[in-house]
Amino acid sequence: MTSRSVMGIVNVTPDSFVAAARTYDVTSALARGRELFDAGCAVVDVGGESTRPGAAPVSVADELERTVDVVRELSRWGEVSIDTRKEDVARAAVAAGASILNDVSGTLAHVAGELGVGYVAMHAQGTPETMQLNPHYDDVGAEVESFLVNLASDARRLGVDRLWIDPGIGFGKTFEHNIVLLSHLPHFAEVARELGAGLLVGTSRKRFLGALYDPVLHVDDRFEGSLASAAWAFVHGATMVRVHDARETMRLLHLLETPVNEVAR
Repeated sequence: MTSRSVMGIVNVTPDSFVAAARTYDVTSALARGRELFDAGCAVVDVGGESTRPGAAPVSVADELERTVDVVRELSRWGEVSIDTRKEDVARAAVAAGASILNDVSGTLAHVAGELGVGYVAMHAQGTPETMQLNPHYDDVGAEVESFLVNLASDARRLGVDRLWIDPGIGFGKTFEHNIVLLSHLPHFAEVARELGAGLLVGTSRKRFLGALYDPVLHVDDRFEGSLASAAWAFVHGATMVRVHDARETMRLLHLLETPVNEVAR
């Protein structure tokens, strides 16, 4: 898991916080997924329930209706992950062709192990409904690391072969917590290597990027911050970044991986 790659986002939801990733039906979700594969994404991440701060949960039936057909069709074109907190949705998506569980709840490692698919072990404090109300840590870097090591170790014990750890930027973290976690990425990368895992980082369009400015930038104005944070993540050990702006991030990755002496010629 040493190569660097991009995971593109398809949200089959009416309330995703980024309009570009928001799709309302199977047809539009498939069109966006094809665009992401065409842009060079190694993985397309399909979600049927928004996990933005304050988002309300949706029923299993609704999430299944939103995601399963999309996963089935997109898996014909490339590798698909399912972004879900629900075991029934995870199992149905894998049956339809998903090969990675992107689990913001940290509860589905046993499903990934049983089904023989990849697993993203992510840290979050609280649920989407509550996680930004008053996040608190005594030492955010150490606590997130401990959680991820334990979750990844459990995933290995449960039979997971392909594994990524994700510090969960923006999931139950203040602005300061997010900045500290970004500064810890070299250490998280080393932890991932020791675990035989990859390091996945998702900062795309998130509020803390806008909070670097006064007034806070709207989500539509956080593009440059998204690219800058993706570059930071790649340079400091991330093996995959999860993004809304896939084509531009792929161009960024191409630049990072082009040797200077080759450019000089």
